[in-house]
Amino acid sequence: MERASSSGDADGAGLHGARDRCVRPVPVELPAGPGRPDGRDRRLGAPRDVRLLWSSNAADALGTQMSGVAFPLLLLGLGHPPTTVGLLAGAGMLVTVVCGPVVAVAADRGLRKPVMAGSAAVAAVAMAAVALSAADGRPPFALLLGALLVERTATACFEAAARGTVALVAAPREVPRVVAGLEAGDRAALVAGPLLGGVLYQVARPLPFAADALSYVVTALCVRSMRSDLRAGSPATAPGGGPAPSGDPAAGHAASAPDPSPPDPDTTRPPGTPVSATAAGAAPAPGTESPGTLPAPLRALRSYARETLAGLALVRSSPRLRLVLVWSTTVNAALAGLYYSALFALQDAGGAVAMGLVLAVSGGAGLAGAVAAPAVVRRVGGARALVAATWLTVPPAAGLAWAGSPWSLGLCFGAFCLLLAPATVVVQSAAIADTPHHLQARTGALLATAVVGAGAGSPVVAGALATHAGPAATPAVCALALALLALFTGLRAGRLRPGGRP
Repeated sequence: MERASSSGDADGAGLHGARDRCVRPVPVELPAGPGRPDGRDRRLGAPRDVRLLWSSNAADALGTQMSGVAFPLLLLGLGHPPTTVGLLAGAGMLVTVVCGPVVAVAADRGLRKPVMAGSAAVAAVAMAAVALSAADGRPPFALLLGALLVERTATACFEAAARGTVALVAAPREVPRVVAGLEAGDRAALVAGPLLGGVLYQVARPLPFAADALSYVVTALCVRSMRSDLRAGSPATAPGGGPAPSGDPAAGHAASAPDPSPPDPDTTRPPGTPVSATAAGAAPAPGTESPGTLPAPLRALRSYARETLAGLALVRSSPRLRLVLVWSTTVNAALAGLYYSALFALQDAGGAVAMGLVLAVSGGAGLAGAVAAPAVVRRVGGARALVAATWLTVPPAAGLAWAGSPWSLGLCFGAFCLLLAPATVVVQSAAIADTPHHLQARTGALLATAVVGAGAGSPVVAGALATHAGPAATPAVCALALALLALFTGLRAGRLRPGGRP
């Protein structure tokens, strides 16, 4: 269940080590965030839950990388053309984009933990079915297609519900450290996963899929073992209609944060206006229906649609979140474009082996950057680290235009991913800090959809530029885009500092 990323995982174009109490919190320059106006270090969950979150993410990412390599090999080995492989990958991406915003509403309304655990269990069953069918020799295409769509749907539901978990298990000033741990797990999986998946597939075709199923089981168990109330911040009510009691001191405050979704006219009425028979649940008398009143199912659907779009309303009203949106989409589009540019350049210079070398180097560099990110942010400050890292990505992006050998491409790509990791930690931490608890999933789903959409168009643009303008065109365009982004970020990054303009 990979998270949409912009820290060196080019597959993100297709939402995310244990430490103990002795680790000092990272004083990143970020706003206190809604629900924490005083900026006090309120721990909403135990360090044990942070370790469980890191473990589940690492196991999940490792299994996904292993099966991600093995699934195309299985389809090609069964005689299916590359077009079929591409169509299935596109279908999986479409399911992720469609399901995420819808499930995010349920997660924000208090079903985060059941959705996460249930989705991981469903995905485990789907991958186990693929492993069993592969063991039989020639699995039917209909079964593989169904299992893939079920697994992708479960993945989308898990990702949507998981957004906001960091804010509920980590104290505000520890968020950058927790995000860096998640990034490190992703990068480690990117380095080790494809290699392990290829080796396991060579040993026996079912093994990488069985390993992925096991990773989903580990993920589900880790989620079920968390002691934090992952419903914190959702507007819960007691049986009597008042707010439900909670042992979490921040839950009541976060629940009271205003929801930017507009009110539903079908559920609001002026004081003193009698409730209609339809609203009360009884059928209206014949001939008394109001022509403007919608049937109850349509009213519920429209209300749900408004709640789904609440994240969009929040992003539109928050300059900080707009900065996060612009930065994330631009970087992810550039990353995907550079990835495919390198792929086109290596097709006659080593092919798959050379591309594997480039991915291994970039993954290792991204892992090193994620591990070093908390110290960098602590020493330099969040806003300065973001601006500096964005400017520093321009030279390696431009260098890809002149890099011809696999080693030079790996060096430029590795430098790009190394520099991107601290900036990604700052951006993700800012998004978490600026989003109320009861809107974390919906806002995260919107940002993830925008990131995936931006990366989806990059291969087409990269292919067109390589065909009509030469192999150096895509890196040059990406470097220009990153330079403009760095200039924009420098003008807006002051909003990430304490006391910065809202």
